[in-house]
Amino acid sequence: MAVGTGVRRGAGLLATVLSWIGRLIVAILVVHIVLTLLDANPANALTMLVADLATYFNLGLDNLFLPAEPKLAVTLNYGTAAIIWLIITAVVVRLVRRIG
Repeated sequence: MAVGTGVRRGAGLLATVLSWIGRLIVAILVVHIVLTLLDANPANALTMLVADLATYFNLGLDNLFLPAEPKLAVTLNYGTAAIIWLIITAVVVRLVRRIG
């Protein structure tokens, strides 16, 4: 196996892993939005876990939009963070694939 082939395989594997991590982060943000819109029990362990993870991954955008309706605020703020994570993931994966 040539060195270039190994590097390409490694870069491809890294790009795949990074893509899945980005998708998981976006999924957490979207699940948090859905749980909020459906009035999930905030004392439930799963709801608290998703909310904590979403707060960690929201890129500090939890107060970007401040509408009067709390559900709309969560949808706008966390939805914006999800879109930004999709863009970040796509750019990073493309760069890793190009380097490899």
